[in-house]
Amino acid sequence: MGLMQEEFEEYAAKAKTLPQTTTNESLLSLYGLYKQATVGPVNTDRPGIFNLRDRAKWDAWKKNEGKSKDEAMSDYITLVKQLLEAAAAAASA
Repeated sequence: MGLMQEEFEEYAAKAKTLPQTTTNESLLSLYGLYKQATVGPVNTDRPGIFNLRDRAKWDAWKKNEGKSKDEAMSDYITLVKQLLEAAAAAASA
């Protein structure tokens, strides 16, 4: 396993510790990057109009189409770092 993969898995675990105040937009971005890094391009049909939650997740994943696995992992790690820093700053304010 490469260093990028190890760091990605470390930050995937850290992402689970993000506060409940993390925005849905941020969580969807994380989801999309995670799926792109672990699965690759979207491989399912877009959920129906009445399935808002899954549709938003699918859209977030689709937004990362074209990114390589390493690029998606790197972007994911960067976003988790930013969110953790923001949470720490908010907690100390």
